This record gives sequence, structure tokens and C-alpha cells, in this order.
Amino acid sequence: MQEVSDQGDKGVVISTSIFGAWAITLSVLLRIDISALPIAARVALVALQTFLYTGLFINAHDAMHGAIAPKNPKLNRLIGSISIFCYALFSYKNLLKSHWLHHQHPASESDPDFHNGRFKNPVAWFLQFMFNYWSWTRLIGLVLVFHTLRGLFHIPVANLNWFWITPAIASSMQLFFFGTYLPHREPKGGYQNSSRAQSTNWSTFWSFISCYHFGYHLEHHEYPNAPWWALPQVHQQRKSKDFQGAL
Repeated sequence: MQEVSDQGDKGVVISTSIFGAWAITLSVLLRIDISALPIAARVALVALQTFLYTGLFINAHDAMHGAIAPKNPKLNRLIGSISIFCYALFSYKNLLKSHWLHHQHPASESDPDFHNGRFKNPVAWFLQFMFNYWSWTRLIGLVLVFHTLRGLFHIPVANLNWFWITPAIASSMQLFFFGTYLPHREPKGGYQNSSRAQSTNWSTFWSFISCYHFGYHLEHHEYPNAPWWALPQVHQQRKSKDFQGAL
């Protein structure tokens, strides 16, 4: 398969654009008069902010694979660390260890993202998934941030609930469903590859909207250094190879 070509500084530009869009949108939404917005508008803005929150995690994920700034490890790590800290006060170092365990032992008892063999349905699996990454320290930190924004900066509680808390929780569900559950649930007939993963066959547009191409998950496991925005290219190359092999 043809390797994804060198994209220069494209990864830095894309990742900082996602971060900038998230920061600007959040700062605006926390200050608007939410009472003047109809429910439909609020829901649409929550969906937008959820997507941008997911983008923060995707930034950190790509940084873990050295895909944001391959020639500048310090910058790569900095972008990843800031993104995941703003996402939910996560430690980039700790998350990096867990993520590499996932890649080394996908869909197994040694995979921190996998179910425990009993909680296979998506709801129970999600709750176990969240518990695995639970941290009282981080929870206390988030509570302190909430009250600092409310008390010191006079951000209305309604704005915080709608545009900070809700998108963060919804983003965790989005990442779990499209990045863990769908790709790594055991298919009928058992797993078919060493990555114990499968990909969606959605169009590039819907793959992007669903979760920044996380649905092309087998391709990600096979080519972990490919940035998220290059996965459609890898997916198409893989489909072409499979088709040619079937002839």
C-alpha cells in the first residue's frame, strides 16, 4: 500500500485550528444570553461544541502517535498535552501509557478500553470505560474550574451547563461509540485480524462528521502514524488493494 506522503506542517495547522475554533466558540457561548436562544438553537450549538471537544481529544490522540508534528517531538507533545488538558484535565503522559496498551493488546483483557467480558452491551461497556479513566483529582479540578468561571468571571450556570459540561459528556459518548464500541466489538464469526478491529464503510463526509474518521479504525491500527485527516486516503488505498486481491 502506498504510504501517506509527508504533509509538512499541515498537522500543526489543522490541530491548532481545531483548538482555536474550540476556544473561540466556547468563550462566545459562555457569554451569550442563553435565555434569548430557542431550544433548537441551543441543541445545535451543543452539537457544534461537542464536535469541537471531540476534536481536542483527536488532537491529543494524533500527538500520541507523533502525527501532528513528526519532525518536532516537543511541539507535537505540547499540542497534545494542552489539548487533552483542556478537554478534561487529563494527564497526557498517563493517557499515552493507556493508549499504547490498547494498541499492543487490542480488544483483550490487557486493553484498558475493552470490556471485562461481562459488560458487552454499549451502555455497560461505556460505564466501565469511564470508570477506568475516573480520577477524583481530576473531578475536584473540574469542580474548581466550574466555580472559578461562575464566581470569578461571572459566567452564568446555565451557560456552563449547556456549553461546557454537556458537550464534554456528549463528546466522551461520541468517542466511545465510534472509536471503541463499533470498531472493537466482536463481530459474528469472531475477530478477523490481529488488530481485532473493523472499519465502517461510510463516505468521507459522514466519516468526518461522526468522529473525525475514527470509524476507519482498522486502517488506524494498521497505520497508526497516519493522521486522522489522512485516514480516508488509507481507507481507499486499502479497499483498492482488497479489490485487486479478489480478482
